Amino acid sequence: MLNDLDQGAREILASNDRGGYTVPSIGLYPYQWNWDSAFVALGFSTYDSDRAWKEIETLFSGQWSDGMVPHILFHENLEGYFPGPEIWGGIGPVPSSGISQPPVVTSFACRIFQKDQEKGQARLVKLYPAMLAWHRWFMRWRLDEHGAVCVTHPWEAGRDNAPDWDQAMTRIPKDVGTYTRCDVQHVAPEMRPRDEDYDRYIWLIQLGKRLNWDQEQLLSGNPFRVADPTMTFICLRAARDLLRIGQKFQLDTKNLESDINLLEDGAATLWNEAIGCYDSRTVPGEFTGIQSSASFLSWYAGLEDQRQLPKLRRALEQVRYPLASVDAESAKFNPLRYWRGPTWAFMNYLIASGLAEFGMEEAESLKDSTQSLITRSGFFEYFSPVDGQAAGGNSFAWTAAVWLAWAGPYAEDI
Repeated sequence: MLNDLDQGAREILASNDRGGYTVPSIGLYPYQWNWDSAFVALGFSTYDSDRAWKEIETLFSGQWSDGMVPHILFHENLEGYFPGPEIWGGIGPVPSSGISQPPVVTSFACRIFQKDQEKGQARLVKLYPAMLAWHRWFMRWRLDEHGAVCVTHPWEAGRDNAPDWDQAMTRIPKDVGTYTRCDVQHVAPEMRPRDEDYDRYIWLIQLGKRLNWDQEQLLSGNPFRVADPTMTFICLRAARDLLRIGQKFQLDTKNLESDINLLEDGAATLWNEAIGCYDSRTVPGEFTGIQSSASFLSWYAGLEDQRQLPKLRRALEQVRYPLASVDAESAKFNPLRYWRGPTWAFMNYLIASGLAEFGMEEAESLKDSTQSLITRSGFFEYFSPVDGQAAGGNSFAWTAAVWLAWAGPYAEDI
């Protein structure tokens, strides 16, 4: 049974479909984004499993020889987009960016398989070596000395201008030459990162390109390296899912159990007792002091840690449309600026799915508020948690997908 919003969500996926991959938002994000495609695949799986698998397979078509799956694949070169493939100088089989994103697609491939095992088994097994190689790339190049997973560019975390990065970003130069931002041509500047932040993002890209994205050189040459709850928790969950699938089909699971133990140890070191939740940490060892929505991904990672339950319950109560991406009582909270306060439907889904797996009633509360928000404001990129104002890009693919897979009244809770 389809209601008007279900139909609208399907129409967004169809209009953003480029025949094998889906753009997040027409104009604003005109290429294939890594974790966006994971959510899109989940949305497609509610009515077209073949198209869901195709989305994932197209993403892995851009995997680098070292195992990394880029955060953007430039399947075509669109004039006017910045930073485009010539700026990145990616070295993979498809023109691409030089950084990755959280590997939610690994876990989502497992969820799609569980929904349709007969048709999905062969495709999941075929994808498994690529997913395992990506996991091993994270383990080789992104761990800190404790086992937490680091990001080497704010965009790698997917939480582009979160206040978690403010301290580390002060070490990044801003002298990058002139360029024209395209994002502010589609979205109001007050909803996007500031120009001075963008300068630093571009400097990090220029550095990677100069070093030909050599990970060994970037380890010592990149001044931005932050241990991140988003990456750590999502990599931990992906490793658990890889182990489960590998054991089920008698595939290569070498070192996965020890990797999971190491990631669990790393996750534990992100606990900031001073603020009562998981926090980002700069490589010199200093916590950022930021409670973010990513703090609550611990349950998604399979960690039954009740210490931050009071923080979660407070976050669910302090705004009308939780979860705010930054603590709404923080001085850095901004309800409309990208990742500095807005609520994101896809992040709510990840958090709620983890809570549900532990049988926690907060999962249903978060689902209900997200359903109410999308019903009120539509399929936008993100929203003000205070009053539900729509923000960012419109007709946004992952919000539509989350509606179909989880938030909508007829969703099957994939």
